[in-house]
Amino acid sequence: MRERERRLDAERGFIKLGDGAFQLPPISLLHYDASQCGGTDRETMLELSARLIKVLGEFKVKGEVTAIRPGPVVTMYEFAPAPGTRLKSITNLQHEVAMALGAVGVRIVAPIPGKSVVGFEIPNKTRETVFLKELIADDAFRKAKSHLALALGKDIDGAPVVVDLAKMPHLLVAGTTGSGKSVSVNSMIVSLLYNATPEDVRLIMVDPKMLELSLYEGIPHLLLPVVTDPKKANLALRWAVEEMDRRYDLLASMGVRDINTYNRKIERLRKEWEARRLEAAAAEARRIAEEGDGEPVEVTEERGQLALDLDDDRPPQRLPKIVVIIDEFADLMMCAPKEVETSVARIAQKARAAGIHLILATQRPSVDVITGLIKANFPSRIAFRVTAKVDSRTILDTGGAEALLGSGDMLFSDRGREVRRVHGTYVGEDEIRDIVEHLKKQGKPVYNLDIIRPRDEDEDQPPPDEDRDEMYDRAVALVAETRQVSISMIQRRLRVGYNRAARMVEMMEREGVVSPPDGTNRREVLISPAA
Repeated sequence: MRERERRLDAERGFIKLGDGAFQLPPISLLHYDASQCGGTDRETMLELSARLIKVLGEFKVKGEVTAIRPGPVVTMYEFAPAPGTRLKSITNLQHEVAMALGAVGVRIVAPIPGKSVVGFEIPNKTRETVFLKELIADDAFRKAKSHLALALGKDIDGAPVVVDLAKMPHLLVAGTTGSGKSVSVNSMIVSLLYNATPEDVRLIMVDPKMLELSLYEGIPHLLLPVVTDPKKANLALRWAVEEMDRRYDLLASMGVRDINTYNRKIERLRKEWEARRLEAAAAEARRIAEEGDGEPVEVTEERGQLALDLDDDRPPQRLPKIVVIIDEFADLMMCAPKEVETSVARIAQKARAAGIHLILATQRPSVDVITGLIKANFPSRIAFRVTAKVDSRTILDTGGAEALLGSGDMLFSDRGREVRRVHGTYVGEDEIRDIVEHLKKQGKPVYNLDIIRPRDEDEDQPPPDEDRDEMYDRAVALVAETRQVSISMIQRRLRVGYNRAARMVEMMEREGVVSPPDGTNRREVLISPAA
């Protein structure tokens, strides 16, 4: 195991990041205890199979066990009922079967999708712990192409379950206290940290209870310190909506439809920028050698869809994915339900192509927290153990979560597909602290505190007594000077909100400063620079 760890850590190595190198966390920081990874012996499974047939027979349900599929936490017994047996006569016996077998909880899957059998998931006498380290070291995770791969756990057969948040593209997680919800959220976060640099993924963490996510304070992936105030969390969600709109404007200006294509295009432009920078430096060196000191020769060139000024020492920048993680969503809904619901719904509906993703977790799976609007926009959901069947239906639209075992036992619905049972991974607090300390050594976070800056007045609105925005003339001068026009450029250079910048661009079009957008959403500047 140690030798394999060293080999896997060597494979991870260092990743170039800016002017330095970034080392992803080594696998050796995670723990694994082989003594907690046992199994169920054959004799025990055969005995339980016979007892299952017997108890069903006592209730006039005839049939046979056709297959036994052992797993880390439960064993699936596939039962083929005799012809003419009503499925309801089997599913109604859940509690009777559990009592007869002396099991903590039995879940009945009737029928198993794609098979003409009923599944009885019976807990193992000795439960196996699924360590996160196992999945991080598994090929299913190591070979995942996405920076947003999440190591969820193992299915009932013991196979690793690794999913891509980018495809979900948002995730709703719910379960009562002690169900393993918070540990699972930590496993998801650690999965992201093991697979992505701060250039790839930035995080916004919201932890109103100030219990779980404060462990990650200071890692370089954070866009701002862990948010504990629900009011500031609401501001962060509003910012995410504005950032989504800004990114869509950037995508349109580049003629692309999603963030991955945009970043590939930016990489090509960065290489062009570097080549032209070197070319300009060489030309300057030749000029100095030939002419001596004097006024420098301006060397600029326009290629592709961006005009790059070589006097600017910054190449075009890639857009990182942004993941917003909220550990107790119910607290936000209590603070400002309508605003929070609207922001979450807008992000969930549109933000996938812009590379913004949500993970919402709550221990109150009630309809006033998981509203119909939110639920409709979160096709990917995880239910841990809940107290009542109605709560399971609120999360998954089906029962079953009330019969889970707790401590990471979950039902996972991936984009509305068939619900499957997964045993979540375990990562300890000591492991998280070691990983955080490693990441802090790689660099400091670059915070954008404007995200949660209180707004006494809506800065996106123009002054109430004026039809013309006081910043408009500056925006026109900027467009005339740069010969470029886009909402995102005006936002960035004048430090205004998206809506305000959009109104100024619309006014420029009405006044003939810029042309209407063409088929690729690009505009032409129609006025000359000021003398």
